[in-house]
Amino acid sequence: MASHDPGPGHKPSPYNDGGSDDKEVAVLSAKQDSSIIPAAATPHDPIVDYPIERVEQVYRKLDLRIIPAFWVLYFLNSAIRSNIGIAQTMNAKDKHDLLSVLGLTPKDVSTALALFYVSYVLFDLPSNLIMSRLSPRVWMARIVLAVGIIGACFTAVQSAWSVKFLRFLLGVVIAGMWPGMAYYLTLFYPPSRTGKRIGMYFTAAQVSAAVVGLVSAGFQQMDGLGGLVGFRWMFLIYGLLGIILGITLLWWLPDRPLAPGEVRKKGWLMRFLPAPPEALTGEDALVHYHDLRRVYHTRPWNLRDLWYVLIDWRLWPLVLMYFGVVGVGIGTQLYGSVIIASINPNFTGVQVSLLFAPIWIMDLIAILLVMPICDRFHKYRPVFFSAAVCIQITGLLTVTFALHNQWARYGGLLMIGFGLGPTVPTCMAWTNEIFQKRHREVGVATASALVSGLGNLGSIVTTYALYTGWPEDAAKGPYQFRKSNFTMIGILCLSIASSFVMIALLKVFGNEPSQKLQGNSGTDSGDEILDGAARREAHQRGLGRLLKK
Repeated sequence: MASHDPGPGHKPSPYNDGGSDDKEVAVLSAKQDSSIIPAAATPHDPIVDYPIERVEQVYRKLDLRIIPAFWVLYFLNSAIRSNIGIAQTMNAKDKHDLLSVLGLTPKDVSTALALFYVSYVLFDLPSNLIMSRLSPRVWMARIVLAVGIIGACFTAVQSAWSVKFLRFLLGVVIAGMWPGMAYYLTLFYPPSRTGKRIGMYFTAAQVSAAVVGLVSAGFQQMDGLGGLVGFRWMFLIYGLLGIILGITLLWWLPDRPLAPGEVRKKGWLMRFLPAPPEALTGEDALVHYHDLRRVYHTRPWNLRDLWYVLIDWRLWPLVLMYFGVVGVGIGTQLYGSVIIASINPNFTGVQVSLLFAPIWIMDLIAILLVMPICDRFHKYRPVFFSAAVCIQITGLLTVTFALHNQWARYGGLLMIGFGLGPTVPTCMAWTNEIFQKRHREVGVATASALVSGLGNLGSIVTTYALYTGWPEDAAKGPYQFRKSNFTMIGILCLSIASSFVMIALLKVFGNEPSQKLQGNSGTDSGDEILDGAARREAHQRGLGRLLKK
């Protein structure tokens, strides 16, 4: 998967199209001599089928190499992106909250929040396409570094226009992070294995939301220290941590894997940056090469390939699925503390912060419970998705109608958190599975960016049009936010309907590799090749019959 031009003596990448020769499988013993490693593998070499225990060992090594880095960067980016939500209630009793200090109206806040997603939607696809052309490691480090710088700049905001401007810039620099992480995974894992890994680092968003709430209690105690109010200390410290992490990632994240024996060639820019650490070496790299080669075929893409992805109808049901769940997720993340305060106006700022955290702990628990099972039964991803959405709807109904029991309403928020957990990683994993098979690398890069980018229009709805952005719905009283809750239930129903439509259309039209791809003869369209790793794993665990067509 090297991202450099072939030179003299260049051996083809292991992930290039191997044609029908890819179907040759040589079964080797688990005791194969690890010292026998070819100088460089070619796409016409037979695929070696290693024992499942050996393959699992390699993926565990990859997990330890990649997932912690992704978890930390997603944690910090999520904290920087969302801490403006908790800043609205910090030190409110002393009039040192965000709105009081800067003289913001609720409409100013909702506009600033929405501007983030406007720029995010506009720049998500270009960012991911650039990442597919350049070094993924360097691009991810660039995103985190820029997010840290903009996050630290929030310390100096003095008026509504500066908050809106910085939120727009934050959307520009963070665009491509989430779909870029999903795309990055497909460079190292078969699609059937990505859901669990996406869930692993997606837990960082839930922990981040909980930590932002809990740690904000400490920042509130720093109010006035050094002449800064509590929320300014929060912006500054998170921003500085993001800058440090962005630089560190250049030494931490591996770049695209190479074929065994292939040498990485540095471009002019890479000469000024630290050499990328290799994810795997020796026999581990060889085992990984043969396993991933079943499902991954890369080739240089052009604008025609990009156009074929854009006009593929399979993209749009996934966008609508993501639209609903991410809209509700962001709405809950940014306005959860406001909703808790409305349930009981007597809660202090610290109490609101402490009650906000368990929502995301429930989200975390759901991810850890559901995503490994969802990967195991990956053909039923839409079933897991729809069931989780139904739990969110139940939670919203409880928040809306349990007017005389504040703890029942709070329990509804916990249900929303639990239902949110599996939905986003399931949607992204299903996108990877569908578009890697059909359009290969450019399909994953484009589809993940568009599903994430266009789907985040749902975030604009919930941050700009609902809750404090909807004056008629923000009037104090037992019916506060009722219309906003109904709107969120409506877009969740849209997500469920879209998943059912997607299932029906795939049954009718299928999902074979696109014949419009240059050089695609359709020889690799069989499930045994595309899901070889998953089928072998299922057979070893006695689940093969459940995954048969």
